[in-house]
Amino acid sequence: MAFRALYQADVTGEPADRCLAEVIEELAPAPEAERFARELIGTLAAHREEVDSCIARVSRNWPLARMAATDRSVLRLATAELFYVLETPVRVALDEAIEIAKKYGMESSGGFVNGILDRLAHEARPATP
Repeated sequence: MAFRALYQADVTGEPADRCLAEVIEELAPAPEAERFARELIGTLAAHREEVDSCIARVSRNWPLARMAATDRSVLRLATAELFYVLETPVRVALDEAIEIAKKYGMESSGGFVNGILDRLAHEARPATP
């Protein structure tokens, strides 16, 4: 739901929270799923500059504006989740993002998203010695 709303916002220029409200109205999800989608969209809205800066730093030669809207949306959500939604395990955040990228992006999207998020995951949650 969060991906769909963020992608819609990216393509249409409408606020992501408004797009999420439309998606929620259409899908009528379980309360827990709705809460999590709202949390992700809200977290990204609160930290958008930092998230975009992190992605831009590690996606050498691929400015955000040049990325496919699907890849950009997945990367933004997963990056926000890695850095700010600490109850989500790193592997879960990465696996979900990669699956969404494979399903909705281009043939190369899964590998592209994986490469960027793998670098960011090490920054967001460095392994404890």
